[in-house]
Amino acid sequence: MYDFFVYSVYLVLLVNLILYSFSFFRKEKANVFFVSYLVFSFVMQLSMEVMYHLKVNNLPVLNTFFIGQMILLGLFYNSLLKLKIQKLFVKVCIVVGFLILVIQFTLDPSQFLKFNLFEIALTCLLSVVFALLHLYNMLTEGKTYYYVSIGIIIYLFASTVLFLIGNLSFSLSDDLKYLIWTLNAFLALAYQFFILYEWKVSFYNKSLRP
Repeated sequence: MYDFFVYSVYLVLLVNLILYSFSFFRKEKANVFFVSYLVFSFVMQLSMEVMYHLKVNNLPVLNTFFIGQMILLGLFYNSLLKLKIQKLFVKVCIVVGFLILVIQFTLDPSQFLKFNLFEIALTCLLSVVFALLHLYNMLTEGKTYYYVSIGIIIYLFASTVLFLIGNLSFSLSDDLKYLIWTLNAFLALAYQFFILYEWKVSFYNKSLRP
């Protein structure tokens, strides 16, 4: 079941990448930072999968993914926000978050080669904050990337909680840990479907119909 969800995530992610790229390059409607995020995600996921099958430590790529995700989603939401104070807040969070991680890796380089729970929590929760800020603005503005933001909030917050439970609770049985990883893969698939639905709602008519 876990493998089914994982490979389904790759497939839907690839579909999303193709559709959003089409909307960007042909119609210039999709956000450039979000398209970059999809490209980055696909490359990182594919790299980790290949390294896994080659029995090479892919945790440095995983850590790179979480950092890049925070930066690209931050730039994505910064491009959507209109208030200067909100845009400044996002930029400061990106810089401070990145510097904190640079300091951690400088003091202990081995952290970059491990499953870094602090990094995961920091980068994911900052991304959730960016999405919540945009969601708050949509209470009085048009719903731009509404379903993407809902997906980010649900997936990244839930995923962070699952990672913390699964890695801090050493007494958990292997079956329960497998269940946690399977649930996380399911949430990742649901997130990709949120992105796909966003494309249908926001870009389908503009991209495919005359």
